[in-house]
Amino acid sequence: MKKILITQSNYIPWKGYFDAIASTDIFVVYDDMQYTKRDWRNRNLIKTEKGLKWLSIPVEVKGKYFQKVNETMISDKNWNNSHLNILKASYKNAPHYKEIITWLESLYSECNFLYLTEINLYFIEKINEFLGIETTIVHSTHFNLHEERTQRLVNICKELNGTDYYSGPAAKTYMEEAKFNKENIGVHYFDYSNYPEYPQLYSPFEHGVSVLDLIFNQGSNAKNFLKTNING
Repeated sequence: MKKILITQSNYIPWKGYFDAIASTDIFVVYDDMQYTKRDWRNRNLIKTEKGLKWLSIPVEVKGKYFQKVNETMISDKNWNNSHLNILKASYKNAPHYKEIITWLESLYSECNFLYLTEINLYFIEKINEFLGIETTIVHSTHFNLHEERTQRLVNICKELNGTDYYSGPAAKTYMEEAKFNKENIGVHYFDYSNYPEYPQLYSPFEHGVSVLDLIFNQGSNAKNFLKTNING
């Protein structure tokens, strides 16, 4: 079996995103797709004393022009310092703050990329290392993409000799599974329910925040809150 995940990059994604990566053999970064505003591509949520807060990377958006995620550029070169300062203020009382903030400081200080995809992949790869995730990462730019949406995904799986395609539950509404079945490729949807809670700053508990929240609160034990490790 060879399990394939194909999805767009997100900025400091939530734990379910990393669980999906860990559950598969190859993660295809699908950033040839259109950039969408007010989405997870350039922002994510963290917890603060005053409630949930968005950390958003400022980007250049060219009106109605079809703009791919991997063509989207940063509009403020100081965004990384701003985000780091907010994370410091928000998680200074977290149990593993001292050990994690040194690691994060080095990540943010070295994150001087011009394109959103580069930033997202930089953080995803570093967080993968922290969580012990060894899934291979490839870019959709390496493939000749078919015009029809589902056929694109099928073709990528075929080129990678994939036997199983994995996607989020929202894809059920538009996925043409028959095209995968025709190529003997199994289709699977992740179940993001029933994650265990962990001691988290500021109640009530919130699952849908950046994985950095889990890391600040659990340190090296964070990987044990991914279903891939809980369920073996």
